[in-house]
Amino acid sequence: MKKLLCLILPVLLLIICPLSVAASASEPETSAPSVLLMDADTGTILYAKDETTERPLASVTKVMTMLLIFEAIDAGQISLEDTVTVSEHAAGMGGSQVYLEAGETQTVDTMIKCIAVASANDASVAMAEFISGSEDTFVESMNARAAELGMEHTHFANACGLDADGHYSCALDIALMSRELTVNHPEVFDYTSIWMEDITHHTAKGDSTFTLSSTNKFLRQYEYATGLKTGSTSQAKFCLAATATRDDVNLIAAIMAAEDSAARIADAVSLFNWGFANCTVYSDENTDVLEDIPVTGGTKDAVAIAYGGAFRYLDTTGSGETLEKSLSLPESLAAPVAKGDVVGKAVYTLGAETVGEVEITAAETVDELTFRDAVNRLFRNLFFGKT
Repeated sequence: MKKLLCLILPVLLLIICPLSVAASASEPETSAPSVLLMDADTGTILYAKDETTERPLASVTKVMTMLLIFEAIDAGQISLEDTVTVSEHAAGMGGSQVYLEAGETQTVDTMIKCIAVASANDASVAMAEFISGSEDTFVESMNARAAELGMEHTHFANACGLDADGHYSCALDIALMSRELTVNHPEVFDYTSIWMEDITHHTAKGDSTFTLSSTNKFLRQYEYATGLKTGSTSQAKFCLAATATRDDVNLIAAIMAAEDSAARIADAVSLFNWGFANCTVYSDENTDVLEDIPVTGGTKDAVAIAYGGAFRYLDTTGSGETLEKSLSLPESLAAPVAKGDVVGKAVYTLGAETVGEVEITAAETVDELTFRDAVNRLFRNLFFGKT
């Protein structure tokens, strides 16, 4: 039996969210009927109210539209430089738009700006058709992706968010798709951070300039805001998928059915301030060098090992405990050992509670020593000295 070697190492804590007087509040003050606050990096839900009630979500729908656009780019299906031709159907979209004309051409990059900044319904539908051939087929992909993300209270009927039967979501699901978009495609912030920018309409009548103006006033009313998407219709009222970052802590807020724009912004500010005040983030980049583990019966006497990655834990209890790391490693390994094999783990505890683990893996392959290898090694040792 292999004996486990446990080393208790104090971890230098990176406390990203210091507690403040606001931490005494038991919960944030919000007026919207459905809200949710999530830590983007861990997916931890920090606060929720009526978070699974299904409601119209208006243009917050475009979070999913943008997610599928960026995934199509990553897959090589489309590129930012591709030219998109606007159809009659896309040009005929009502609501918020940038007044694209049928037959007009724009790059994918410009279309994303139109969607992220100006919440353009016409650009959203044009991109849906460009990627999937038709808006209906694109909507099928939206619903399939929602199912993959565990969005159990969401169904899309269009790509832009206009009120329609069977078009709804909930605060939890909005946070889930917002996290998927922002964590895996942070380049979206290059677009959502734009406040105002000119584009050029290219039509049969000639070229003309149009100014995109952000629909997300939250960007200018909260210093830590980074995005993400507003939405409002008569049925949905005022919705918001908001993102904010302070001291490397990334939070997502979902607000649905607020009475007006000011109310949804006030709710987002309240949620973020409460979250930043009440969370403590512990992180360990695991940059310390691990000693090689001896190997028996192998072509090498030891194998190099490495951490599987960094560690991050979000604490909302305000315990004030010290995070500790324990390395659980064998005294030796028997060959063969393949690169990537899990050989141990780093275990993190906060007080008496285990809060997470990081695998430790072999950083190289050590093959099993054959009879020929043993003879060759013996010969080298006898005539050339041990190497």
